[in-house]
Amino acid sequence: MAKVTLPDGSTLEVSDGTTAKQLAQQIGPGLAKAAVAAKVNGELVDLSKPLDGETAVQIITIKDDEGLEIMRHSCAHIMAEAICSIWPGTKLVYGPTVEDGFYYDIDLDEPIRPVDFERIEEKMREIIKADELFVRKEMTKAEALEKLAGDKYKTDNIKHTDSDVISFYSHGDGFEDLCRGPHVPSTGKVGSFKIRSVAGAYWHGDPTQKMLQRVYGTAWPTQKELDDYLRRLAEAKKRDHRVLGKQLDLFSFNEAGPGFAFIHSKGMIIWNAIVDFWRGVHDKYGYGEISTPIILNEQLWHKSGHWDNYKENMYFTTVDDVGYAIKPMNCPGLCLIYKTGQHSYREFPMRVAELGLVHRHEASGVMHGLFRVRQFTQDDAHIFCSPGQIESEIIGVIELTFEIYKAFGFEDFGIELSTKPIKHIGSDEIWETATNALKDALAHKRIEYKINEGDGAFYGPKIDFHIRDCLKRSWQLGTIQLDFSMPQRFGLVYTDKDNTEKTPVMIHRAVLGSFERFIGILIEHYGGSFPLWLSPEQVRVLPISEKSNDYGKIIKNRLKDAPLRCSCDFSNEKIGAKIAKAHGEKLPYMLVVGPKEAQSNSVNVRIRGVKENKTVEIDEFLRMAKSKIADKKIDLAF
Repeated sequence: MAKVTLPDGSTLEVSDGTTAKQLAQQIGPGLAKAAVAAKVNGELVDLSKPLDGETAVQIITIKDDEGLEIMRHSCAHIMAEAICSIWPGTKLVYGPTVEDGFYYDIDLDEPIRPVDFERIEEKMREIIKADELFVRKEMTKAEALEKLAGDKYKTDNIKHTDSDVISFYSHGDGFEDLCRGPHVPSTGKVGSFKIRSVAGAYWHGDPTQKMLQRVYGTAWPTQKELDDYLRRLAEAKKRDHRVLGKQLDLFSFNEAGPGFAFIHSKGMIIWNAIVDFWRGVHDKYGYGEISTPIILNEQLWHKSGHWDNYKENMYFTTVDDVGYAIKPMNCPGLCLIYKTGQHSYREFPMRVAELGLVHRHEASGVMHGLFRVRQFTQDDAHIFCSPGQIESEIIGVIELTFEIYKAFGFEDFGIELSTKPIKHIGSDEIWETATNALKDALAHKRIEYKINEGDGAFYGPKIDFHIRDCLKRSWQLGTIQLDFSMPQRFGLVYTDKDNTEKTPVMIHRAVLGSFERFIGILIEHYGGSFPLWLSPEQVRVLPISEKSNDYGKIIKNRLKDAPLRCSCDFSNEKIGAKIAKAHGEKLPYMLVVGPKEAQSNSVNVRIRGVKENKTVEIDEFLRMAKSKIADKKIDLAF
């Protein structure tokens, strides 16, 4: 008999060889109907997996994140079969899941165009309606290589896997593909789907290789969820920060410097408002601010470990026949500042922040507006502390991070703990100590998190913060990285209570990450309609005619003295046109003034996005506006 432990801690005894699907049926018919896969001893498997011995089993349904991802991967296989059916000469490369969907890279000389999507989708619907079983077949690596001899894409995939057991999945009339799995039990388990786009993609991202076609799709449990997702996509298109950035005169790019953003004066107003807020919060939490050079000697990057682990992303130059590198990260410069003096445990924790300008070489194909650039300013900070202070310092960083995010209206967070990557520095013992320290801090704050195996920085494990915007898109922003290795590499020491020299612990952390990227996120999150405290122009005075211009000047001066960022439209346009222009520029407040307002020392307030207007005394408006700015209010109503 096999002893099965369920997620709630209860146990069941079943016959050896009982499948996960049969277990689900034994638990209940509702669960069996909803099941798409299982997790056995932490490993995702097909429902056809036999259970033996003592096992911990969780039945996975489409409501689970893992179940949704499995369903989407199965939909990718269905799309691949449909494409192969329509274009028999298609060579499949690989088809992973991505956030909200999947893609398949294919080698096909005939281009797939958007007009072909309906043909592919119709064939996919036929396959799903047929409810064909997904069948797994396993063989040795040698057998798989023999089976796929002549298929350079699949043999390459096999050679790059560490497993000695290679699996294939088939469904329907002879369709089969190399795949780790698992998959849903049958094609009928796939919900509503849509092919979204097709793009070019080089094999392994190598521009010397043949250009493949990458077909993107999405899949959701129900048609309603798919429709909601497509609506959000349409809304995201309207909020594209590249379009709004040009429309609102915030930033631009130029072929003179691909991947290097030009921030315009209005964009700098937003930038500086964020910096001022950032500095205030960091002062509150006890951080000092520094600045380190952009270009540093090549030997420094050997010492820090970046040369061996990051040089493909760095820019290099030569000065006086000596090799230099433009910094991709700020931490080595801080280490040099630390070494300029002697330090005692009494100085710890030592919290140091830097708005550091860094450069990273990004491939031209991955750059995307402000989201992926080659030069950016990182809101970097580092903490030197003793081992006993790690947990309290991590907790402090978490609290600071949440405080900053909430000021921008982000309150939906996701936390990931990323562990040791294959390419790393430092001993396994150091990595285990560092990882456990991060886990303890998260446990203390009672924060739920996901483990992201193997995705830590090369020098230490990390906590990553993901925020969701108004369209429910997830953005990775902040990070906390624990580092025992770099202080050792740089010979950093402090004098402890027992008068001996010890190596400090170094905590790397960023809250907003790249300022450029964060501003791009804000543009799309707000749709260009910034809250009052961030708006480049907060108020515009609109005289209804030339006769009211003098009163308009008085109001403008009152606003400037407040101080508020404002202007007055003295043009000869009719008041309706002035209002429409101000709305088009997404201004928070428009103050219409005429003879009535001048007589009562008031203003007629029009609020962005609100049809109704309200007449108030100018002093009341100023009190309200200053209060909203001080409190970082998102809402404009009063």
